[in-house]
Formats: sequence, C-alpha cells, structure tokens
Amino acid sequence: MQTKEVLAALAALAQESRLAVFRLLVQAGPEGMAASRIAATLDIAPSSLSFHLKELTHAGLLASRQDGRFVIYSADIGAMNGLIGFLTENCCGGVPCGAGKPAGANAC
Repeated sequence: MQTKEVLAALAALAQESRLAVFRLLVQAGPEGMAASRIAATLDIAPSSLSFHLKELTHAGLLASRQDGRFVIYSADIGAMNGLIGFLTENCCGGVPCGAGKPAGANAC
C-alpha cells in the first residue's frame, strides 16, 4: 500500500459508524451483507449508512456486488492486510516481534 492509500483508509476508519461497519463486514467474511442488514444490525439510518459505505468503498476497504435487487458489501481483506502490513513493516527494527521476550511481555 502507498502512503496516500493508507491515509485514505485510516481517515475512513476514523469514525465510529464506519469502523463498526468495517468490523461487522470483516466478521461476515467474503459472503458479505446486504446494506439493509448492515443498517438493521448496527441501527444506522439507511441514508447515513449509504454515506458511510461510500466513504469506505472510496477508501478501498469495501467491495460491492449486485445480488438481485440487493447490493452486497464485503470487506476487502487484501486491503485490510495491506494496511496492517504498512503499519507494521518496520516493527521492532527488523527483529521478529517477541523474540527473546518472556511470555506475556509486550511484543516489541
């Protein structure tokens, strides 16, 4: 992931409802969820949810597909892993995290 993509993803996730939507869709897995079900599960008004889904999609964190009259949203796990990888690529100065640390100690 490039810096601009990371910034867009972090900005999209830096809002309570969008973070909740993304976490729900990560839990749902590749099959995803219809927008109506997301709204009902998280108790978000459909108009607000539409805005949040758009923001997450533009940040590259969600994929969508048409299933009949429903739009199914799913988390882009590759993008999530790319974000995590970007944030941790220089972790611990190149030493494997937790190397030589007792169990239960901080990883780095």
